[in-house]
Amino acid sequence: MESDIIFNKDFDSNSVYVMKIYSADVSKVWNYFTQSELLDEWWAPKPWKCETKNQDFKEGGIWLYSMVGPEEERHYARVKYGEIMEHRSFDGVDAFCDENGTINENFGRSKWLFGFTGVEEGTKVTINIHFQTKEAMQQQLDMGFEEGFKMGLNQLEQILKKQ
Repeated sequence: MESDIIFNKDFDSNSVYVMKIYSADVSKVWNYFTQSELLDEWWAPKPWKCETKNQDFKEGGIWLYSMVGPEEERHYARVKYGEIMEHRSFDGVDAFCDENGTINENFGRSKWLFGFTGVEEGTKVTINIHFQTKEAMQQQLDMGFEEGFKMGLNQLEQILKKQ
């Protein structure tokens, strides 16, 4: 059964809280959020796909990737990783950028905190996203972020089910 996604928007604190439970163990779900070859399988909402240019999953490391559209159009983004607690949590600052990782200052950055907790059903993933401003948050939502991110999280659920 597909578990529901909680997606709460809080405009007072410029933040989004996302929660989803996967019926897989923490180490497996952790790998799908931290290894580029696995992230590429689900991070982009279909028909888009995610392509990692490079990833260095360590504190201060960077994941540079693009979302590739059906017409081969590319939108680049990067995450600079902060604190990592193996199989528990990690955070990072997300920004739109060019193919070399140069940040596009027309878009606000956001700080993401991912949490992984073993629960009876498998793994509870919580994601807290904090935007610099209300405008930056609205800009992201206007670009279809909620629908696209939910789609990606559900794609991951389908992948985990097949294993």
